[in-house]
Amino acid sequence: MARDSAIPPESFDEILSWFNTDRDTAASIYLQLRSDLEKLFTLRRCHDPRGLVDQTFDRVARKVSEVKPDYDGDPKLYFYGVARNLIKEDSKKIKSYASLEEIEALSASEPEIKEETDELRKDCLHECLQELTGAKRELIRNYYVKEKQAKIDHRAELARRLGTSVNTLRVRVFRIRHELEECIEQCLDRKAQRK
Repeated sequence: MARDSAIPPESFDEILSWFNTDRDTAASIYLQLRSDLEKLFTLRRCHDPRGLVDQTFDRVARKVSEVKPDYDGDPKLYFYGVARNLIKEDSKKIKSYASLEEIEALSASEPEIKEETDELRKDCLHECLQELTGAKRELIRNYYVKEKQAKIDHRAELARRLGTSVNTLRVRVFRIRHELEECIEQCLDRKAQRK
């Protein structure tokens, strides 16, 4: 993917000084952050992880002189915030074409990446289920146990046992799923940062 902007040297120097006053230490932090962000974008199944890393740094470079003076805390967290926004934007984009090289590159690494990503998602799901209250965990598990007509009948019975309508049950489950999805997203972010 072609880049349409580059980080101006003065912005790059400002980013490095934001990481650390020692240039060598700052360079190490920069390289590690690039690697961590690429893993994050890969875990999130973004189309062009390296390009999104570049976009993350480009966006921060445009704002670094405004943000740096008043920012309190680890500057890497600011980069992760920008990356999270890019993930949301990337998921909304509809790709109208892909080059053969991109397809071949993705196809070659896809089984390995998919297997690792699926395993991480399962781990995060398990962790997040444990964080739910017992009642929520039991409800979400019971809601998804059957298939086809048995699923419909089971959910009607579950709603009756809870003394509520099927629609109210759906809303409850939707809220629990939303909570789980946010938890899984945060878990995947943490695991990507650790790698």
